[in-house]
Amino acid sequence: MNQNTICALATAPGGALGIIRVSGPDVFAAVSSLCSVNCATCAANTTRYTCILTPSGEVVDEVLVTIFHAPHSYTGEDAVEISCHGSRYIVQHILDLLVEQGCRMAGPGEFTQRAYLNGKLDLSQAEAVADLIASTNKATHDIAMSQLRGHFSSELKTLRDQLLKLTSLLELELDFSDHEDLEFADRTELLALAKNIDRRITTLASSFEKGQALKQGIPVAIVGKTNVGKSTLLNALLKDDRAIVSDVHGTTRDTIEDTIDIQGVTFRFIDTAGIRQTTDTIERIGIDRTYQAIAKARIVLWLLDTPPTEAEVADITDRCQGRTLIPVWNKSDILPPRPVGCDVIAAPIHISAKTGQGLAALETAIYKAADIPTLADTDVIVTNARHYESLTRAHSDLQRVLDGLHSQQSGDLLSEDLRLALSNLAEITGEGMITPQETLNNIFSHFCVGK
Repeated sequence: MNQNTICALATAPGGALGIIRVSGPDVFAAVSSLCSVNCATCAANTTRYTCILTPSGEVVDEVLVTIFHAPHSYTGEDAVEISCHGSRYIVQHILDLLVEQGCRMAGPGEFTQRAYLNGKLDLSQAEAVADLIASTNKATHDIAMSQLRGHFSSELKTLRDQLLKLTSLLELELDFSDHEDLEFADRTELLALAKNIDRRITTLASSFEKGQALKQGIPVAIVGKTNVGKSTLLNALLKDDRAIVSDVHGTTRDTIEDTIDIQGVTFRFIDTAGIRQTTDTIERIGIDRTYQAIAKARIVLWLLDTPPTEAEVADITDRCQGRTLIPVWNKSDILPPRPVGCDVIAAPIHISAKTGQGLAALETAIYKAADIPTLADTDVIVTNARHYESLTRAHSDLQRVLDGLHSQQSGDLLSEDLRLALSNLAEITGEGMITPQETLNNIFSHFCVGK
C-alpha cells in the first residue's frame, strides 16, 4: 500500500478554500509536474505560491503548496498540501491531473492509517483523530485531544511495563526452577503489584459508561403527570417548539428526544407521556415508554404542579434507583412558592417553563447531577467500545492471576494469563502485536476521505 502515492480533498467540499492532501513516494514529482515549483528542492515545512497548469499550459488555479519531507509529516511520508479555491470544478480538475500523474484517490482514513503504519501514531491515537473530528462539545473535544496527545497510550505503557515486570519475574523463576535455594518472585510482592495493576485497569474500564454518556449525550428524562408542563419545559430548554403543547390531557403519547449543550456537555432530553391512570390503549403504551425512558436515563426531572402523595413519591423514588432524581416545581408564575403538601419532596427547584423563570438554576442543577469531572490535560476517560472490551478482557486475565497467586498456582500458568493480559492491552494501541488487516480496515473505514 505504501508504494502508492495517494491524493484526496481533506476539507469539506463547496467551501471558499479547499486543501488537497497528497502523500507517498512520488508526491514531489507528481505535484511539480503541475506547477512551476520543484517540490523536491524546496525546504521542508515551507509554503510556495504557484499556479496549477494543465498539460497544454492552461491555468487551473492560483494555489499555495506546502511541502513536508519524510518523516516529518502527518503520514510520515513525503507529502504536499495544495490550498486552492473551493470550487468543485477546480478541486476535481486538480485531483484528475494528479491521477494522470500516477497518484490514486485515497480511501477513507488512509492518510491516518499510513501515519499509524509509519509509527507516527499508535492505534488509540489514530482513533482519537476520528473522535476529534466528530466532537460536538468541549467535553468530547477535551477527551479526544487528551487521547490524541498520547495520555491514554502513556497510561497503557505504564501498565504494560508493570505487567512485563511481573511476567519477567515469573519467567525467571521458571528458568531457574531447579535451584531450590533461589527465589526471584516474592508472591506477596507479586500479589500487591497485580492488585494495583488490576485496580487501575478497572478504573479505566469503569470510566467507559461516563465516556459513552459524554460522547452520545447524557440522557435526561422529563416525567410527571399530564399537563404539568413537560413539553413546555422541553421547548423552553431547546428554545424551539419541538413538542406539541396543549391543554388537552394525554397530548404526548410517545417519547420525544433532542439535545442541548449545557456548560460544554451534551444532554439528551426525553419528553415523555404523562403518567396517569387511563383506559386508552395508545396512551397506555406511551406511559410504558415513560417508564422505559426512566430506566435508561441518568437524570430524571420530576415535574410537579400539585403536591405528590406519599405513594407517588415512593413509586418515583423506587423507579429512579441508581439515577439522580431532581424534583422540579413548575408554574411558579401562577402558583404559591410553598404549596400545602410540598414538604413531602426535598428541595424542589422552582421554575416557570412558560416564562423561563428558574431555568438557569435548573440547568446548573442538571450539570451538577451529571457529575462531570474537571478534565485535566492528562486525565483519561475511555469512550471507545473496542478499548473497553480489551480492558475488560485484561481485567478477567488479571483476576485469574490473582486467584492463582492466592492458591499458590504454578508460575507457568500464571505467566500464560499475564501474557493474555499483555496481549489485550496491546490490542488497544497496536503495540507489540500483529494486527489483522481486517481490523485495521474496519477502524480506518470510519474516517472521512482526506483524513
